[in-house]
Amino acid sequence: MSRPHLLLPFAMLLPSFALVIWIMGYPVADLMRMSVHAVNRFGQAGNFVGALNFSKLFADPLFWASFRRTVIWTVCVTSGTIMISIPVALILSQDFAGRSLARLIVLLPWAVSATMTGIVWRWTLNGQFGMLNALLLKFGLTDQPIEFLATGQVAFPVAILIGILAAVPLTVIIFLGAFSSLPGDVFDAARIDGAGPLNTFRYMTLPLIRPFVNIAIVLNVIYAFNSFAIIWILTQGGPANSTDILVTYLYKVAFQYGKMAEASAMSLMMFAFLLVFCILYARFAMRERAL
Repeated sequence: MSRPHLLLPFAMLLPSFALVIWIMGYPVADLMRMSVHAVNRFGQAGNFVGALNFSKLFADPLFWASFRRTVIWTVCVTSGTIMISIPVALILSQDFAGRSLARLIVLLPWAVSATMTGIVWRWTLNGQFGMLNALLLKFGLTDQPIEFLATGQVAFPVAILIGILAAVPLTVIIFLGAFSSLPGDVFDAARIDGAGPLNTFRYMTLPLIRPFVNIAIVLNVIYAFNSFAIIWILTQGGPANSTDILVTYLYKVAFQYGKMAEASAMSLMMFAFLLVFCILYARFAMRERAL
């Protein structure tokens, strides 16, 4: 094949690649500039301060508490979503009466925005007139209303459960695509040879859907790490910053405390963290596939 033909695919991708670089590159470059300058609350950069903004972040105990909470939030939401979505998608991939309706019911919450999801759950969990408290009182499971969002020890696990429920529909779609692509004749042969459902799932289904699992993990990590609406609507990071994750604490630093330079440094660190994670995970997945 001649050299011009070899370069043609790259030339056709160049406009899209340039657009992506512009859309992503300019904000990142602007964050880098603001993170090493003194910035007023209106976003105007002043004197060069070097790593001072990063030093202030590293000395902030609320930043480290939010970072630790973000790791817990991301790991719990991602793992919980994967563990729920795989069996749900496996059931929905079977042929049974009412399958289309069942799929619609499971996937319908995906059409609802995260903001509306947070609002509905905040009403449901209200300590005085919430629907969940009404049900608990009606069936005698408690003798007084429970303040689900009054303390971080209760509110944060509740937010994790809601985050999992919000992420399940999209992940189920991914695994439905995975199960629909599996070769049926291989499973028929395994069934004839006497392989049980558990062994078939463990030794055949899971290895075959591993690329889809990798995609689901990456997408859910990015979603959970940047998930703002649910926690903000439920608790606004309170009480006393006990449910803040990095993205909600970033909002407070930037728009409530007016520390735009420190917020820029935090945004840059969050971007770098996700970028490093995606690169390392992609390399791990490619190496595992090569083996």
